[in-house]
Amino acid sequence: MIREVLRMGDPRLLRVAQPVAAFATPQLAELLHDMRDTMAHLQGAGLAAPQIGVDLRVVIFGGFANPRYPEAPLVPETVLINPELTPFGEEEEEGWEGCLSVPGLRGWVPRWKRLYYAGHDESGRRFERRVEGFHARVVQHECDHLDGILYPMRVRDFRRFGFTDVLNLSDVVDE
Repeated sequence: MIREVLRMGDPRLLRVAQPVAAFATPQLAELLHDMRDTMAHLQGAGLAAPQIGVDLRVVIFGGFANPRYPEAPLVPETVLINPELTPFGEEEEEGWEGCLSVPGLRGWVPRWKRLYYAGHDESGRRFERRVEGFHARVVQHECDHLDGILYPMRVRDFRRFGFTDVLNLSDVVDE
């Protein structure tokens, strides 16, 4: 089922989400199904459970070529529950980001260039990955939602934040 995505200004987006305690449940399967439907319908690169009003540490991302990000490399379809993120190296990379909870806007956001992340899949199996570039950006963006952080909170230079239809998109390199 396609769910309504909360928009910036809704106080539920500012909460710190709770860890998932039970895996492989019908409730978790239904949540993930709804998140996939919602993300695909809106052509998102990822979605966090808090964006649809569910206060759990669950994100999904990747899995298909996205028309909103035609130049972005493919990111494997991932369910990441109770994530742990650790940057490796000090290097940051700035890039344009948008968000389903901040529709119509883009901002130039710094993120760790290389990242180690770990967590659980829907069955509770632990996994870990080392990633960089767009994949690392997507993971950081989605996991920020679990801590009540929206990407505009990370924008350093508000001259590079605005409406997508007004920004000089020839300068835009999507996240």
